[in-house]
This record gives sequence, C-alpha cells and structure tokens, in this order.
Amino acid sequence: MRDGLIKRRFMSVTSYLDYNRGWDRLPKPLALLTLFGLRMVLRRNNLFDTSGQPVPWGPEVPTGPRSFSRSSDGRGTDPIYPDIGSAGARFGRNVPIEGTYPNDVLNPNPRTIANELLARRRFIPATTLNLLAAAWIQFEVHDWMSHGTNLADDPWEVELDEDDPWPVHPMKIQRTKVDATSDGGPPTYRNTETHWWDASQVYGSSLIFEATLRTYHRGRVKLTSNGELTFDPPNMPPLPGVDLAAMTNNWWLGLAMMHTLFMREHNAICELLASLHPDWDDQQLFDHARLINAALIARIHTVEWTPALLADSDMETGMNFNWWGIQGKWLWKHVGRLTKSEEFSGVPGSDLYYHGTPYSMTEEFMSVYRMHPLIPDDYSLRESASNQLIGNFNFTQLSGTYTHDVLDDGRFRMKDLFYSFGTSHPGAIALHNYPEGLRHFAQPDGTLLDLAAIDILRNRERGVPRYNEFRRKFHLRPAATFEEFSDDAQVVGDLRRIYRDVEEVDLMVGLYAERLPEGFAFSDTAFRVFILMATRRLKSDRFFTYDYTSEVYTKEGIQWIENNTMKSVLLRHYPALHTALSGVENAFKPWRTAQS
Repeated sequence: MRDGLIKRRFMSVTSYLDYNRGWDRLPKPLALLTLFGLRMVLRRNNLFDTSGQPVPWGPEVPTGPRSFSRSSDGRGTDPIYPDIGSAGARFGRNVPIEGTYPNDVLNPNPRTIANELLARRRFIPATTLNLLAAAWIQFEVHDWMSHGTNLADDPWEVELDEDDPWPVHPMKIQRTKVDATSDGGPPTYRNTETHWWDASQVYGSSLIFEATLRTYHRGRVKLTSNGELTFDPPNMPPLPGVDLAAMTNNWWLGLAMMHTLFMREHNAICELLASLHPDWDDQQLFDHARLINAALIARIHTVEWTPALLADSDMETGMNFNWWGIQGKWLWKHVGRLTKSEEFSGVPGSDLYYHGTPYSMTEEFMSVYRMHPLIPDDYSLRESASNQLIGNFNFTQLSGTYTHDVLDDGRFRMKDLFYSFGTSHPGAIALHNYPEGLRHFAQPDGTLLDLAAIDILRNRERGVPRYNEFRRKFHLRPAATFEEFSDDAQVVGDLRRIYRDVEEVDLMVGLYAERLPEGFAFSDTAFRVFILMATRRLKSDRFFTYDYTSEVYTKEGIQWIENNTMKSVLLRHYPALHTALSGVENAFKPWRTAQS
C-alpha cells in the first residue's frame, strides 16, 4: 500500500513524538492525533499472515450474494474469502514471523518466576474498577480465542526445588498443539473458536453446540424457568457438572453470571423482534437476535469496559472515536453517520479494510490479555437490598463444578451476585498479585495447574518475544536497566535476582512491572496491541462495516445496540439493582452499596 506524502509525514511526526516524548505526555488534541498516527503505523508494520491467503489492502467492495446472518463456525463472514476468521483458522502474528520460534522455554525457570515475582503476597485491589471487569474480560477472551486441548504426550518438564510443595516433581506442563501443516518455519497454531467478534462464547463455534443451545421456539435460547443457565444439558459431551456454555474452560461464578445475562438479553431481543415481525420464523428471530446481541457486546467492550480500565480523559475520548468518530455519539444517533471515514464517523458502518493481511486473532494479542491478577482469592457475597453478608468464599469454592452449587443455593439470587461483584474490587494487574486460586487450579480429573508458571511458559513456547524485543517490534524504547521498570526497590531487586540481563525479562513480567500511564490499569506496551487490534476486530468484519445497516440488523436492532449500555442491560433483567447503579455512569466502575 503506497501512502501519499502527507500521510507519510503525519505518521513520521506522530511516531517521533511518541518515541521521544510519549503520547500520554502530550496535550489532549495532540495526544489523540498521535494515537491516530500510531494506529496507521501499526497497521502497516505489525500485521503478519500465517494462512497464505492473499487479500488486498481495502476497501472491500461486496459483490454477489451473501448471507445476512452469522454462521455457527464463522465461515462465510467474509463472502469473498469465506475461510477467513472461521473456527480452526490459524492465529496470525503482530511481529515478523521469522522471529517467532520458541525461545528458551524453560529458562529462567517458570516456577521460580511464578513463586518469586508473580505470587500474591497480599491482595492489591484495583480501586477504580469493580469485579465485573474481571469476569467480563474472561467472557470476551472465550469469544475470541482458544488453542484447544493441549498434548498429553511429551510434556514440558519444569525442575523444582527439593522443598517445593508441588505434588509432582518435576512439574509437567502439556505442550500446545502445533498446526499439523507447519513445516520449515516457526510453529503455527489454530484457533478452535471463531476469530470474529460474534459472541461465540455464548453461541458456540459449531452447529452441534448451537443446536444444543436453542429451544427452536421464537428464536430463543435455553434457560431455566428462573432465567438461569441450565446444568448438565442433554446432548452435551459426558462431562459432569457442565453449564450450558460454549466454552467451560476455567469456569467460575463470574463467567456463569455473564453467560446468564447475555442469554437473557438474547431472549429479550427475540421478544422485541417477534412483536415487530410476527411473520418471522424461529431461524430469522435467532439469527437477528444473535447479530444484535454480538454487536451490543462489542460496543460495551469498546466504549465501556476499555475506558474503565483506561480511566484517562484522552482514552475515554479515543475509544468513543472508535465507535462514533469525531462527529460524536449525539450526532451519530440523531443524524446517522455523515461520511464513510472511520476517523470522522467511527468504524461501524465504514468500509471494510484488511490492510493487506487476512483477519485473525494473533498470538501477541492473546499474550497481552493475560490479566489473571484481576481475579481475587476471596469473595464476600451480599444481599443487594441491605448489603448484609450472606457468605464468604474463596475462589476454589466458586469455580469449576462448585459454580453451580452456588447458583443452586437458595440464598443467592442473581441480583445479589451482580451486586456483590459490582461493589467489590478486582486485583491490580501487577507483580506479586497473581491469585493463589489459579496457582493451585484443579482440573476435572484432579490434576493441579499453576497458571502463573504456565502463562510464562506459553509465551515462550509460542514464540512471543520477550519484553524488550516486544517493545522494539512495537516501536518503543527497550529498557536499558532494571531500574527503568519500577521505582520500587523491591521489584528492581527481584528482577535483578531472577534475570541475568534485562533482555531476558519475560513479556508478562515486564507488562506487570512497567510504570503505567496515569489512570491506566495495564501497561502502555500492551496498549500498543490494543491500538491495532481493537479497531481491526471491527474494521475487518462486514457485520460492523458495510453490513452494519438497518437493512441487515433492522432499524430497531441498530437502535437496541446504540441505545443500550451494560447498565441498562443489567437493569432490564435485574431492576432491583437500580439503587446500587444510581449515579453510576459506567457499570464496570464501583457501584453504590446499600448503606450509601
């Protein structure tokens, strides 16, 4: 793609400002312009294809017939390149492919890093957020990506100190399943889920699960008579204690709540559509409700969850620009988009662009979303009307097969669970704050996992660059000394003791140690991947670009997406939360307690 002189100079100036000054230290108008320039640079330099499918830069012009519903496996989302983004398609990369071989997978020892740099010593809360923010991001990650079942044969063997209490020495960590067609280059991997932002965590990535989910009556999905998830549903694989969810990996109460909420939302959308279109059959109602529900989830993530974690005025404005553009929400809602420009009128409804690389989730995107410190170890569940304590639990008591024990316990109503999460804090994404419940995480077969050690190993195994090299690839200065990571002498000392050189520091460790821009809950390094991929998930999907129209979604469907928020969704299904949410603009920020 050849850029004009003005565009090249704009990218050059904004790159210079960011590299030498930092976008977050600039005045707001200049900071936003710099972020626009950075996104342009990243689109040109940080998208790499592993599929071998050539695509043009864009825009894509729709030709011929196309379906106006999302398929169960994502195939055909793009009518011209039907396999792009489908379940089973390869993960792409955000760094040059030749540099993505596994890198010194066992050194320094992942268990040592987990014990001495990641393990939670005391709970460090993220006081600007509530616990729904932690449940939400796991709910979303389950939509976007999974490497599937790991390989039982020939596991990685992590040496342990003699006095390490882990039950099996050495610690064995199963290997990621490598793409069987990989040959002659770095390993590649396939995503078992669809790559699209299509709510596949709710609807599944196969016809088999979709059929299990549906009632085949008025477009609705299955819930109990009380409007909650069904348990041990028929026709599911013989796994005991399975809730009706497309992905039950690392299942816990927060995920069950999110699935319940958006399955209820699907059925509410069906009721609206059925009243407006009495001639529609079950399939038409289901397909349209899925389209609308998925787009609403994407909008909530873009303009609510992300600004909550990037609680900075520049970024709250910037994320709104992604959806509504410079023209803004009010004008978009009252007049509609004024141009095809994503900068002026937002991404939804703009032209579809691949920027020369087939759309896919990437290994680097998955790596920066390793946010397990958000999960607390201890939970207080309270009654929403009085704030009275009902019970205290640890993470294990709310996870796995125990999840439904809580849901079936008559003391806990869903409104109380949402209230308890809304008035509690998640953990800060920082060193020494990785939850113990995930460092002794029991699998259905009784096997224990230390997810902190696994997170470190997975990045190395999948060829994700270590921290300094990652920063270079994303056009940032690498750290020259350990002191550049933190003002905390303890953190600096820990890093120096574990790593022989700053070049060895693992990506996740560096992200957790890095000084944060004001108001940010995660690092500026991770933010670079979000700048690129947050809009790519929208910009490369026809249902968010040229098919984001009232003809496809219905006029009422577009209104449902644009007029609803996480707060309104919660209040629609649990109106008793009105007092707790009174005066709360963003439902991922702390709610009012019953006494306040």
